[in-house]
Amino acid sequence: MSGNHIIFVLLLPILFPTLSIDASPTIPFDLNAPKFRHSRLAKSALQRQTSNEEQSELWTPLAHQGWKPCSEPDAASAVPEKSEGYIQVFLDGGLNQQRMGICDAVVVAKILNATLVIPQLEVNPVWQDSSSFEDIFDVDHFINVLKDDVAIVKELPDKFSWSTREYYGTAIRPTRIKTAPVHASAHWYLENVSPVLQSYGIAAIAPFSHRLTFDNMPKYLQHLRCKVNFQALAFVPHIRHLGDALINRLRYPSSEGNMVSNNNYLREVTDLKPKQGTGKFAVLHLRFDKDMAAHSACDFGGGKAENLALAKYRQVIWGGRVINSQFTDEELRSQGRCPLTPEEVGLLLAALGFDNSTRLYLASHKVFGGERRISALRSLFPLMEDKKSLASSEERALIKGKASLLAAVDYYVGMHSDIFVSASPGNMHNAMVGHRTYNNMKTIRPNMALLGQLFLNKTLTWSEFQESVVDGHQNRQGQIRLRKPKQSLYTYPAPDCMCQA
Repeated sequence: MSGNHIIFVLLLPILFPTLSIDASPTIPFDLNAPKFRHSRLAKSALQRQTSNEEQSELWTPLAHQGWKPCSEPDAASAVPEKSEGYIQVFLDGGLNQQRMGICDAVVVAKILNATLVIPQLEVNPVWQDSSSFEDIFDVDHFINVLKDDVAIVKELPDKFSWSTREYYGTAIRPTRIKTAPVHASAHWYLENVSPVLQSYGIAAIAPFSHRLTFDNMPKYLQHLRCKVNFQALAFVPHIRHLGDALINRLRYPSSEGNMVSNNNYLREVTDLKPKQGTGKFAVLHLRFDKDMAAHSACDFGGGKAENLALAKYRQVIWGGRVINSQFTDEELRSQGRCPLTPEEVGLLLAALGFDNSTRLYLASHKVFGGERRISALRSLFPLMEDKKSLASSEERALIKGKASLLAAVDYYVGMHSDIFVSASPGNMHNAMVGHRTYNNMKTIRPNMALLGQLFLNKTLTWSEFQESVVDGHQNRQGQIRLRKPKQSLYTYPAPDCMCQA
């Protein structure tokens, strides 16, 4: 590129301030894209070939494992004749953390023989999303499914209309419970919250995340948790409709010409299907956002500028509570404590047998580094899609800029995929692993420590890398793992939510 051209490119943002830097591949910002960190492996992966036998084994659904979903009726599950009062909870976190909090809130109301007010979702401090319960979940379905277990109301009666989040944020209030310990027992709620209900007829519990134990709980309460999570929490119709459209376009890409417009924001898909049968697709939850990258204190190859940006973000968001680790990057990686980059996830999938004809749906909100970071993954999987590539802006209008609704669509598509892959542990990982285990669906859980050690070894050949990856993931594809003490039944639904067939 000549000197004059370089000057012109540098002046573009000044001459044309509305021009999107990320949108143009000719801008220096994009020319500085991170190169492959594992170039030797990447070169081999780009030339990979998989046999029909490998493909058949990869996409074969899980065999029956001797467990099935179950919900045993119990006399104790009946709604009490008289409610002890109203329970409010205020839930923070992202969609899946809130989902678990909702399940626990129902059970706490059951323990206390109280009426649950539809939980209030706090504004997410990271994504700045103010979506309410009603924006995400089908409220009428939620109430109807649980009507024989717990009394639930959409809002408080007028005499308690003063009980708002703002009311509790301005002073110490006798009706607010803010001392609930993490993983509190049922007995704790009876001892500490029942007296408040008896005195005032209402109790607001905040904070509430992870405030109910998973251990030493009566079987009927565990079953109720399962019922809420796997039956009562259904997304609102427009999320399901958009999800169904995305699923259809992933399975039948050649039928896109059969889509017709109507008065709805969502284009409908006709019943015409390709004769060759259903196509298969995998969903990848690429948990590589700035929040995750900053919290890990790992080096992701973006140089000094990237490390400084992450350090600044760490200071602004957590105020110094999360600092650089005492461990080196190599030590963190060998312990499996570094999120996988898009490039590393691509190499993992390629080693497991996914080829360049794989229909891959990318379920993520914002990837740290944007398209520049994703390009390494896209080069390995050119048929990779996401919400933006599969749906028009009109179809996405109701979810645009709303992290919880975007995540809900991804969750819905993920629950209908042939294979789900979660790149790094987290709340989405936990929720999807548990839900798909409940339905006996193939779910690949990366072996983080193994992969960290493999990527540190710069002398590995492709065949050695692939053999180690395949061996290290034989039993990480959806096999039933029974819940151990202190573990979440939302991640490990057997045996609490499942029965041996």
